[in-house]
Amino acid sequence: MSAKWPKVKLGKVLRQRKEFVIIDDLATYKRPRVQLHAQGIVLRDKVPGALIKTKQQQVCRPGEFLVAEIDAKVGGFGIVPGSLDGAIVSSHYFLFGIDESKLDGRYLDFFIRTPAFSDQVNAQGSTNYAAIRPADVLGYEMPLPQLPEQRRVVARIEELAVQINEARSLRKQAREMAGVFLNSKLASIFKSIIAKHQIQMISSLGSIYRGRLPNYIEGSGIRVINQKCVRWEGIDLSHAKEVTPVWDEKLPTWAFTQTGDIVINSTGEGTIGRCCIVMSDQAGHPFDSHVLIVRPNPNLVCSSFLSSFLKSPLGQQAIENSKGAKTTKQTELGTTKLGAISLPIPPLPEQRRIMAELEALMAEVNEVKRLQAETNPELEALLPSILDKAFKGEF
Repeated sequence: MSAKWPKVKLGKVLRQRKEFVIIDDLATYKRPRVQLHAQGIVLRDKVPGALIKTKQQQVCRPGEFLVAEIDAKVGGFGIVPGSLDGAIVSSHYFLFGIDESKLDGRYLDFFIRTPAFSDQVNAQGSTNYAAIRPADVLGYEMPLPQLPEQRRVVARIEELAVQINEARSLRKQAREMAGVFLNSKLASIFKSIIAKHQIQMISSLGSIYRGRLPNYIEGSGIRVINQKCVRWEGIDLSHAKEVTPVWDEKLPTWAFTQTGDIVINSTGEGTIGRCCIVMSDQAGHPFDSHVLIVRPNPNLVCSSFLSSFLKSPLGQQAIENSKGAKTTKQTELGTTKLGAISLPIPPLPEQRRIMAELEALMAEVNEVKRLQAETNPELEALLPSILDKAFKGEF
């Protein structure tokens, strides 16, 4: 903390407010969620008073400092936003009013996000007891210059924070544009070959299988591929669940993944149609009944070509048009419907040429993503660094 600014205990600028109201069963109440790691306070839900069991609750006021008794040591505190005026919290939360003649609420809001503050919270009390008390909060210290200086510091932090958010926004736009460009290229390629080559149904290009309903058990070490495992970029076995050896042993040979298979999610809004190719290190796993597999005939179609079509806007639209139960949440893509989807099939050499072009493009997109990922930690570290310097009086 700044050596040139006086340090004061929060008890000099905060006052705990302990006022409780009786909940009206006929009224509706907002309840806040205090996000961990000093990430602010947001709306949790709105509930009828009749559903609130503890009838004595505290009412939040905008600008107050709200601290969660149990979660404070993991950053469970923040400033109440205007949108949560009148929100209720239980006695396991502490509310502190700010003496605005001495402390700018925005200055406090930034200070509580610094290690200088969190270190004091973490150091308080026994390591075996996570909760803190109001007296603990009032005993924490902070650097406190005069109000004009506080406002100058806040204005400078906000100016730099805007620049950081703009950088984040530009990165997000770049990622989205890369995805849009890739999808556009996929659509363009498949539209251009529709008129030139024979249209064939997926069922004529290989075999299609639906997985079996598993018998789960923990600790067997035998993992089954489910919907969560199927990502656009490949299979993620960290989401796989374990099944009984007896169930696994009774499966037919076709029910285990093979290199070059295309796995496709067959149910659920938001996940149906998500697909990828099985790599060599992912072969030999069973798959459950919410996953379909297309096992292409290598003499007719390249796995990468068929997978690229299914991922393309044309392929995803075909899946959208084919799935059943469109009026319910549990949508379904069966083997018959998937097999009936048609696509243009050029000769194998042409498929390989197209895929080489796409892979070169995807390599460029992935390189952009890689470079962004490498610099993301630097960007995310900027605001904490700025806050640290600000409260050391270095700008």
